[in-house]
Amino acid sequence: MEEQLINELAITQEEILDKEEQIKDNVVKLFDKNLIKNNFDKCVKGWHLVNSSPINETIWEELNVVIFESVGIEVYTKSSGSHLSGMDIHSSIGKISNKSAKYSKHGQSFDISSYRLTTVCSEKNCGNPYTFIEEINKRKNFDKYSFIIRKELSDNTKIYYDWLLIPSNHIILDPSSYEWIPTIGKRGKNKDTQVGWNTNNINGCEMSITFSMSSQLWIHIEMNEDIKDFIIASSMVSNKQVCNYIQLGDKLF
Repeated sequence: MEEQLINELAITQEEILDKEEQIKDNVVKLFDKNLIKNNFDKCVKGWHLVNSSPINETIWEELNVVIFESVGIEVYTKSSGSHLSGMDIHSSIGKISNKSAKYSKHGQSFDISSYRLTTVCSEKNCGNPYTFIEEINKRKNFDKYSFIIRKELSDNTKIYYDWLLIPSNHIILDPSSYEWIPTIGKRGKNKDTQVGWNTNNINGCEMSITFSMSSQLWIHIEMNEDIKDFIIASSMVSNKQVCNYIQLGDKLF
């Protein structure tokens, strides 16, 4: 029964390719690409004039709002740093969820943390794919993910940023696209016991849920050519603070 259910959730490769092309066509028509690239670069470099710390999720929401408004995208509401999952920005191009992450060592992939799913799957009740997929999609109250992904150079003098704007229903972000398989412990007290869920691989991307981590959903994203098409802008910035807030205030006031 469970195997049949998992198979029903999987989709064909042809459906994946068709959906990916439709999504790309919709995203590239949203705004003036050159202007938004320039303003992203200015905004990120502006942040690092007075800050050496990398841009995290909360800061990214604020910067994202500034960039949107600078190119004529109207912002209706924002979460203002709320830790609630789901939509962060409601704008004229849709509802946005902001996420930040760091590239893997070689810059070929990154991992995004998502919902905690203890109400539908845990050590006490492992749940089933149909139930937690339904729960994930029920909580997804936004149209697009806005990812800012960074790579810190080995000498820690510069940080490279990519900004991706990708529809939340993209194949790799849709849990129903995958085949879900129980993760079985291999050692210690959890040996031969289910400790979570994991999926098959779609173009290098996959999902997982680990019960011991509050049943949090993690999304592993490989930077293949398809995903690179969703990069809106990039920027290389110096990680050296130019001035502090007091010095900035002296210059402005």
